[in-house]
Amino acid sequence: MLTESTTVRRTGVAGCAARKASGFTLLELLVVMVIIGLLVGYVAPRYFQQVGKSEVKMAQAQIESLQKALDIYRLDTGQYPTTEQGLKALVERPPNEPRWAGPYLTKGVPMDPWGRPYLYRHPGERSELDLTSLGKDGRPGGTGEAADITNR
Repeated sequence: MLTESTTVRRTGVAGCAARKASGFTLLELLVVMVIIGLLVGYVAPRYFQQVGKSEVKMAQAQIESLQKALDIYRLDTGQYPTTEQGLKALVERPPNEPRWAGPYLTKGVPMDPWGRPYLYRHPGERSELDLTSLGKDGRPGGTGEAADITNR
């Protein structure tokens, strides 16, 4: 005949055995950590390479957008803004510019994807005007993601 204390004791022992069977050993956890580490080591470089490419594409798209806004500015005023006026002329009326019909950008002049201002020069060295982002490194020249991104 089972008493209440015997039943509790057996349940307690069975519950304890069930808890031990449901846990993971240190070896199993280490194997899982190694597998996760290998996956991260394989996937992370490919992921961050794509991020770099998308920043370059974003800079190219912003330069194209700025170029179009500058072209509309020129249609309205008959000339591009001077280097001194800069891209600010797309959002604020320059002094002595009566035919200005802006603003030509709805959200202001954007920064490049790396948080630096675009360089504007009129007249340009490569074309009538130069729009440039110095790339990821912020210095002239460079290769890959650090290469300069220009309108021409």
